[in-house]
Amino acid sequence: MYTRKEQFMLKALNQANLAYRKGETPVGAIIVKDGKIIARGHNLKETKNDVTSHAEIEAIRKAAKKLGTWRLDGCEMYVTLEPCPMCAGAIIQSRISTLFIGAMDKRAGAAGSVVDLFRVQQFNHRVDVVLGLLFEECGEILKSFFEKVRSENMK
Repeated sequence: MYTRKEQFMLKALNQANLAYRKGETPVGAIIVKDGKIIARGHNLKETKNDVTSHAEIEAIRKAAKKLGTWRLDGCEMYVTLEPCPMCAGAIIQSRISTLFIGAMDKRAGAAGSVVDLFRVQQFNHRVDVVLGLLFEECGEILKSFFEKVRSENMK
């Protein structure tokens, strides 16, 4: 039986699967306000040929449009992979209250793996960060994707 938070992360994993099927790095994100999903996003960097089209940015854009403001106070984000510095900055700037992270990103993670932008005291907004929610499931989709990419590159 999954907790409510795990159920939300499973929704983010559904978004990661959409990215996977498009040949995108399988990262998904959802934004929740008052217990309801208000936005979903997955990586579209290759599809849109846009370096900023990460799952988190896509979800933030949709949430801001839905709420009619860039201030996402009281919102939670669930993301399957630790955000990069660009996404961490956007999460902080959008004033998301809590960030739930699945797998960690040892190469580009900005929530503790490489740097930790969420611990910088000088920022005017603090985001609560919860690490490792459905860690194995979130890591498995990435592992599968990159094994497939390496296999195809060897042919």
